Amino acid sequence: MTAVGIDAVEIWTGKLKLDLPETFAPQKGDDPAKYTKGLGLRASSFPDAYEDIVTMASNAAYKLMERKGLEPDDIGRIDVATESAFDNSKPVSTYVAGCLEEVYDEDFHHANKGERKFACIAGTQSIDDAYNWIKAGRNRGRGALVIATDTALYARGDAGEATQGAGAVAMYITEDPSLVELSHAQGYGSADETDFLKPNQQFPSVDGKRSVQVYLSRMREALEDYESVAGDVELDGFEYAPFHTPFPGMVRKAALLAYRHVVRDTEHEDALADEIGRQPRPGEFEDDDAYQEAIREYMDALGDTEQYQDWYAEVIDPTLSISREVGNWYTGSVHIARMSALLEAAEEGTEMAGETLLVGSYGSGAQAEIHAETVADGWKDEIEACDIYDQIEDRYDISFSEYEQVHDRHNHEKRVELEPFTQPEGEFVFDGWGPMNERKYTFVE
Repeated sequence: MTAVGIDAVEIWTGKLKLDLPETFAPQKGDDPAKYTKGLGLRASSFPDAYEDIVTMASNAAYKLMERKGLEPDDIGRIDVATESAFDNSKPVSTYVAGCLEEVYDEDFHHANKGERKFACIAGTQSIDDAYNWIKAGRNRGRGALVIATDTALYARGDAGEATQGAGAVAMYITEDPSLVELSHAQGYGSADETDFLKPNQQFPSVDGKRSVQVYLSRMREALEDYESVAGDVELDGFEYAPFHTPFPGMVRKAALLAYRHVVRDTEHEDALADEIGRQPRPGEFEDDDAYQEAIREYMDALGDTEQYQDWYAEVIDPTLSISREVGNWYTGSVHIARMSALLEAAEEGTEMAGETLLVGSYGSGAQAEIHAETVADGWKDEIEACDIYDQIEDRYDISFSEYEQVHDRHNHEKRVELEPFTQPEGEFVFDGWGPMNERKYTFVE
């Protein structure tokens, strides 16, 4: 059976940086540790005045095509996943194709284009669509360009304001991929939820505590569903576990829940028994309240064990390095988690070819997906081509008053003029408004 997966990845971060402990926390009267230790964030990325979801997507895609030597005829479909769209009819993928046609002699008229929406899981769903398209034999030897692009803005003063971010991840999905092969088996957890939504509005309405619980519940369901088709997940069966990362603090909760599930009835649970006892089982308690209380106490104790902390440091923490510096990218978050882990593996000299990643995607509303990915032989060349940490280092560090101007600039309900903080070069930029209120773009040499 022909392998299908991610052949190449390019990342584009917004060019502005908001330092959370140094710039944001003092203005909010908060202890910096609330952000660095609680949320697990050090900074957020924001788009400059000439950037938006289209420019970030187009620039990531252009970098990918140029590096891989691709032409428009090599692309059979362009799928954009976003929850930051500004048009309820025309998909972002058409704008991206229009941008790319400025720099290539050929066009993308032959390519199927679409836009996926299911909160943050839409990027993974777009990869699934491309996988199915190729497996069905409808690709005619061509690959799919899947792009996750978002500007995650919250209303000023909202509790989620510190988790904002902006960036794009472009992925090329092909047969015989160089980076990772996708598993056939998938697991889902899905329910009608209102934990996070944007009913005809740009800034989200969020029930924070409920959102965390929904995230954990759907992830648990997805893991159980995945095991029903792939067999029990073994603790040593995967090298890294990239999760959707709205902020690293939420991943800490998901990882602990996943660990408890995976070690149940194994030698790993036996090894913990003398220290914290065995996991509570429902039949041991008179009612569910007593059982849930026992579970909470066990989880608190489990998180403090050396066995769990060592596992977390090796399997989860490497997936969070990029997110700590850029914030939440919505549809792109799980995909930068994957890249973060593989970048660390390359830096540490770990040989990853043939190793497994267990990937947990999530979107509010709500749905989770668990699938496995096998790292391909060409992974290291792909990873070493990634310059995201250089981009992070080169961002312009904005003051709080500049942040307020940037926030207003990217508020869809406002038309705020703002002089750029950086100079574009060799990239697509926003170039004003057309006669039908459409956004216009151009390529700057």
